[in-house]
Amino acid sequence: MCADVNMLKQAIHDKFETQIKIAEANLDMVKAQAESAKADAEIKVVAELAARKRALQLELKALKKLGGDRWEQAKSDLEAHIEHFKKLLKDAKSKAKAG
Repeated sequence: MCADVNMLKQAIHDKFETQIKIAEANLDMVKAQAESAKADAEIKVVAELAARKRALQLELKALKKLGGDRWEQAKSDLEAHIEHFKKLLKDAKSKAKAG
């Protein structure tokens, strides 16, 4: 009977070990998905920042062609957009360091 108890204990041990290995594999999969999602989010942020930079360049180019009151307004707008861009860039850098 002692052999039967030992076999039962071993079977239960093996069952638990298998369940833990499956849980570990699932954890690895979730971790990989999270890293992929993070990379996707970072790629999206970089693409958005690049688009904003191009828009700033276009605004600067347009500013050169303006005169008078329109120039002053465009200058103020461009200054505000540059400050906003710098804030977005700073936020992105902070998130990249934290991650």
